[in-house]
Amino acid sequence: MSDDLILVAGAGGFIGGHLVADLLRRGHTKIRAVDLKPVEEWYQVFNQVENVNADLKEKESCLQACRGAAVVYNLAADMGGMGFIENNKALCMLSVLINTHLLMAAKEMGVGRYFYASSACVYNAEKQRNADVVPLREADAYPAMPEDGYGWEKLFSERMCRHFTEDFGLITRCARFHNVYGPHGTWEGGREKAPAAICRKVIQAKLSGDHEIEIWGDGNQTRSFMYIDDCIHGIDRILHNRIEEPINLGSSELVTINGLVDLVEDIAGVQLKRKYNLKAPKGVNGRNSDNTKIQHYLGWEPSTRLYDGMRSTYAWIYDEYVARYGKGVSALNLSTIQAFA
Repeated sequence: MSDDLILVAGAGGFIGGHLVADLLRRGHTKIRAVDLKPVEEWYQVFNQVENVNADLKEKESCLQACRGAAVVYNLAADMGGMGFIENNKALCMLSVLINTHLLMAAKEMGVGRYFYASSACVYNAEKQRNADVVPLREADAYPAMPEDGYGWEKLFSERMCRHFTEDFGLITRCARFHNVYGPHGTWEGGREKAPAAICRKVIQAKLSGDHEIEIWGDGNQTRSFMYIDDCIHGIDRILHNRIEEPINLGSSELVTINGLVDLVEDIAGVQLKRKYNLKAPKGVNGRNSDNTKIQHYLGWEPSTRLYDGMRSTYAWIYDEYVARYGKGVSALNLSTIQAFA
């Protein structure tokens, strides 16, 4: 119901900010948005909701956050792109405290439904050694050998959700996100993911006149990338469906990192010399989402074309870059130019 209190944990982050915006668009009037970051550092802030700065690794903070809530969305985690998660395994693992204490608080406070944002990093690394990867089915998470640190935390937290459902009757839903991207997210500083990092690098090369880009790895590693609008729609559909096991939420449009650079160069109207850093973190060689199960349950799968989503993302990051560092035409003019190119 639109007047039930909804808790969005991690509301100051990329996906959390978009989720709060969507809930408001759909007429929800009672939203509690919680994040560790000071409110002025949130990606999107909405004054009509209850904005709370709190550390959800602490159980007392979780109890306060869940008080009176009918629905909890747990998007809170200490994470970033591959460079961050490969070099901060302990920090990533500590996010287990957030989900554990939120589950305990949700049970104690009588929460009706609980959504947990998991990740494709839970999948067995042995199944991701080939760039020409077979799309990952949900069953491929076991036998377990996930991404060290971050992936193990996500897989353990999925099991926690399952056992809180089995033992205490708390309705939980888990979605395994595959590389979410879009506007209003991290694009510099070390926590950004590949789509945003490539956009920033292309913009910097274009505006500086230094037409060179560094690519982590050999560029042949493959991924699928899901646009934020598809992610938010999928979260809502999964939470309110009878999907009791963790399920993939990702695009099945596979692309190499070189192909992603090609795409952004085309959007920007520039061609760059490529320098490959083979010592940089690059993750697994191949990862794609098998969407058989989500199509079965929902008759739907993420479908925003990568080119379309990256065009919107590039235009937003371009504006942010120019606002921070100067140089260049407005993003509106840039988007108009590209629309007719």
